[in-house]
Amino acid sequence: MDVESADKQSCVSPEVQDAGVSSSDQRLRELGYKSEFRRDMSLFGVLGISFCAIGILTGMSSAFQTGLFSGGPLGLFWGWNICSLFMLFIALSLAEICSAYPTMGGLYFWVCKMKPDVPVLGFCTGWIYSIAMTFTGTSGNLSVALYLASLAEVGQGRTLSRVEVTAIAWGVNIASGIINTIGTKAIGGMSSFNLWWTLGGTLVLVITLLVKAPVKNSAAFVFTDYENFTGWQSRGFVVLLGFLQAVYTLEGCETAAQVAEEAKRAEILAPLAVVGSIVGSWLIGLAYMLALLFSVQSIASVQATSFAIPIAQLYYDAVGQRLTLMCLTVVALAQFMAAVTAFTASSRLFYALARDNAFPMKQKYMALNRYQAPYWGVWTSVLIGCIVSCAYIGSAVAFNAILSSAAIAVMLSYLQPIIIRVFWPSTSLKDRGPFSLGRWSWIINFASFLFTAFICVLFILPTAHPTDALNMNYAIVAIGTVMLLVGACWMFWGRFRFSGPVQTVGKEAIVREKGGL
Repeated sequence: MDVESADKQSCVSPEVQDAGVSSSDQRLRELGYKSEFRRDMSLFGVLGISFCAIGILTGMSSAFQTGLFSGGPLGLFWGWNICSLFMLFIALSLAEICSAYPTMGGLYFWVCKMKPDVPVLGFCTGWIYSIAMTFTGTSGNLSVALYLASLAEVGQGRTLSRVEVTAIAWGVNIASGIINTIGTKAIGGMSSFNLWWTLGGTLVLVITLLVKAPVKNSAAFVFTDYENFTGWQSRGFVVLLGFLQAVYTLEGCETAAQVAEEAKRAEILAPLAVVGSIVGSWLIGLAYMLALLFSVQSIASVQATSFAIPIAQLYYDAVGQRLTLMCLTVVALAQFMAAVTAFTASSRLFYALARDNAFPMKQKYMALNRYQAPYWGVWTSVLIGCIVSCAYIGSAVAFNAILSSAAIAVMLSYLQPIIIRVFWPSTSLKDRGPFSLGRWSWIINFASFLFTAFICVLFILPTAHPTDALNMNYAIVAIGTVMLLVGACWMFWGRFRFSGPVQTVGKEAIVREKGGL
């Protein structure tokens, strides 16, 4: 594999670049699909999509308290590095498949292609992952609303009601829909901007925390201090619960595949973006985490906070009111861009499923507007997001359960193609792309399989003891409901209409185009 030289080649001249675009379209035709989208995205655009979806600043900030209360700094630091390593293995596994099958169906299409004799696997993977991306976008948009609520609390001392927070979330959902409706160039530009915003924002936050914090914690505290606010007595189990923060933060690298049909030299750039986004997020997240751990003034204060987002209390204690407003603004904007990207992924998934008769109203969900956006999928995501957001008015516990199911659903979606690569290694990937793991492929896939299965179990275990109606982990109920819904869709609708990917280009056209290249 010579990805580096191929990537350099793509920057040499317009002629070579055009050839790269033609080769990407040709590969898409060989997979049975006609190119419907303009290939406007560069490496930075595709890489930015995955960075947006991972949202290192936002995931770390929104879920930081989970690790802080479950294992403390010890669990956070070591959990971050261990989980980052295994998430890199997952990214490598997915990138190898993505290079062979660079289509916007992503995980769904890969499962269909690698196990065509069991169409139910592809159908269920596509539906579960679509729901996961829609719920992830919904979660991100509510998080934006909570950051705005925290800004109001810190800046004006005004606490917003749940109805007000939900109304803001509705507005953010609609704004996400508008941006996605504008199309590929807008998303690509926003993703590239988010890449630089994440790098610059992390630098600003790290410097602000380390310079302004009145008390700097010792290295012994940062690397060895153990905290337990869960009620569980098992030290090992409590530290493992803290792993959930790292996994939640690092999910999303595969999103680059959802825009593969809009990228130049997709068979190279998409897998590079999948892997590069994890490597970059690992390093950026580590720098940000260390700054937070060296600067946290009181873990008990963060645990007892009244702010809508607990990280706001850490900022407030460390840098004061004015700089807290700046820090929250940096993270809130990054969170908004991450949520927009989730709806980008879900809308492309609806398009891919409809194209293969795995989703109703095929013609509508395959329709593109003048900006090359699958607008029906976009606004379906927005509608679902607004409906789910209403659950927050009645019960934050119920809303959190719905969103926890999204994190589990993403890991379950990773699990499907990885299982196929582990148990059918010789037959599942007959046509390899330019990004190949070679003789390390099975070992990396097996490690990815073990870790993904372990995390799926860990996500549904109780996080507090003794368990009651308020602190119970209802994720098992939510993900069970999702799986029952998807199973019912297959039984009563899908099995009569879906048999696998549908070719939109005839074999004769493929042969003719091959002869012309």
